[in-house]
Amino acid sequence: MLQGFKDFIMKGNVVDLAVAVVIGSAFGAVITAMVDSVLMPFISGLVGSPNFDSFAVVTLNGNDIRFGVLLTAVVNFLLIAAAIYFVVVMPMNKMIERRNRKLGIDPDAVEISDDVVLLTEIRDLLASNRSGGAVPPRTEV
Repeated sequence: MLQGFKDFIMKGNVVDLAVAVVIGSAFGAVITAMVDSVLMPFISGLVGSPNFDSFAVVTLNGNDIRFGVLLTAVVNFLLIAAAIYFVVVMPMNKMIERRNRKLGIDPDAVEISDDVVLLTEIRDLLASNRSGGAVPPRTEV
């Protein structure tokens, strides 16, 4: 029983997942600080309010329905998504593109696997047999 647990814990994907969770939570703190301390104060300066919580409050039978809270959450989500894209994704894509150029790797070049080549030959043979044509010669890959 304990050996199975030890084997499970020592698998590479479990350790990779644990590292990803720890780094993700630390990175989440950076993004949250950026949104809370930089982007939201900037928007607050433009709009005049740090959030939209008091915007569009409707009272129904004594209960407040706060559409502004939802709007604040949507704006925060979009700001976090933009921060992640412009701070992480875009620079990482540029770095990968630069590395691929340096190594001479063409990302548009598609390598066709042997399985796909074989299936293509089978398809062509079946199509030629249906039409009564001669069997095309096999090409080596």
